[in-house]
Amino acid sequence: MIRALKSRTQSPAVQARIGEAIGAVLGFSLWTTRWRFDAAPLLDTVGAGAPVIVACWHECLPSMPAAMRALRRPADAPTIHMLASRHRDGQLVVNALRRFGLEAISASSSRGGAAGMLELARLVRAGHPVVITPDGPRGPRRRAAAGVAQLAALTGAAVVCAGAATSRAIGLDSWDSMRLPLPFGRGALVAAAPIAVPRDDWATALPQIEAEMSRTLDEALARCRRP
Repeated sequence: MIRALKSRTQSPAVQARIGEAIGAVLGFSLWTTRWRFDAAPLLDTVGAGAPVIVACWHECLPSMPAAMRALRRPADAPTIHMLASRHRDGQLVVNALRRFGLEAISASSSRGGAAGMLELARLVRAGHPVVITPDGPRGPRRRAAAGVAQLAALTGAAVVCAGAATSRAIGLDSWDSMRLPLPFGRGALVAAAPIAVPRDDWATALPQIEAEMSRTLDEALARCRRP
């Protein structure tokens, strides 16, 4: 019976409903949070519909939909896509974030990773902003894999590093120390200036991308804790 119940809860239909429920709770938490925005490079670029690669650490992903609230994008703006794991946990994130206007490209490090990156490249060239968590889906925490810089070099799109955090949150005992926002707190969204990645030297840009992701998230954490 336990095995049958576990199998049923892992079905795509049930996972979709669970993800939708998580998204609803997350939406309430983010809506009742008092936000501070220091993210003009992100809001201006994505809001204008320009192709861009938004890079953030996996741990702040639940707070990033705050950017969607601030964007006020036109109805005909290109859809924002993100790279997500094919694992059920990754699909939960996909289903939760879909309510905020994000669509996913499913891939994994072992299956479909290259195909997922090629699809992201196609989307960027077609004018769609994309979101990447360079340390996901399994870590190590705050260590950027090469894909984000390689994608920028391949497409010519700039990388905008961003971080978001809330003062009220549940800290998970997970590899990324993810924080799930709670209602009625303070929040901060911080973004850095766009980083141009040379087509023939993506490796040079990777340490800067990694450093700016950490700086923006640390700044967001500090700002949301200030009265």
